[in-house]
This record gives sequence, structure tokens and C-alpha cells, in this order.
Amino acid sequence: MRKLALLPIQFYRYAISPLMASHCRFYPSCSCYAQEAIEQYGVLRGGWLAARRLGRCHPWNPGGYDPVPPVQSSRSSSMAE
Repeated sequence: MRKLALLPIQFYRYAISPLMASHCRFYPSCSCYAQEAIEQYGVLRGGWLAARRLGRCHPWNPGGYDPVPPVQSSRSSSMAE
């Protein structure tokens, strides 16, 4: 399912994005962010993170460095106790 969800993103990154001027507000770009989020979290959670990121991509947002949040495992939180 992840590979199927990543196909449109990869198509955009390699076929459409090079034809347009670079004007992304964030680093990494939204397409890189979406790909990484889906690879780390899966289609549902990663898709939600990507949609939230796209929602923040507007002229009134200053942008900047915005990485995918790290995966928190339940094992590390139980070991800290």
C-alpha cells in the first residue's frame, strides 16, 4: 500500500517539479516531506502529516526547517520509567 501511495509523489518529484521554478517555503520540500512521512508512518498517519504540511504552505507562513517528527517507540518510553 505504501508503494502505491508513493507513486504519485515520485511522479511529481521527477516529472513535474523539475519543470517549475523552485519556490518551496519549507526544507525539506513538501514532496520530500510527504514521501518520508509515508515511509516512516504508513499511508494513514504519514498522509495526515503530509496534508497538514500542505495546509501550512501558504504566503503568510514564513516556512523554514520542518522535518518529519521522529517515530516514538513504546519500548523507549517504557524503558525510561
